[in-house]
Amino acid sequence: MKILTGNDLKSGAVTWWTGVGWSLDVNDAADVGEDGAKIIAREEGAQNVFAAYVIDGVKTAEGVRPAHIKDRIRALGPTVRPDLTLKPSDPEAVNWVI
Repeated sequence: MKILTGNDLKSGAVTWWTGVGWSLDVNDAADVGEDGAKIIAREEGAQNVFAAYVIDGVKTAEGVRPAHIKDRIRALGPTVRPDLTLKPSDPEAVNWVI
């Protein structure tokens, strides 16, 4: 599966394309197939997101998981302070990155 990630123009937060807009939760990410470049051009042109790019992802029973560790870290948040991640109450969340 191909998914889009980028950064929110106002806050800089990592965002994921849902098929209709942008979400902070990677599990909301939609498969864009071969349309990634077109969506990026439209969304960056409308200033909805910046620095967007297409990545490989895998749909698992737990949700969408970016294929590359760099993007898994972006999806979860800081690895040095688990209390600041997007899942601070989940002690197993850091294992999701590796």
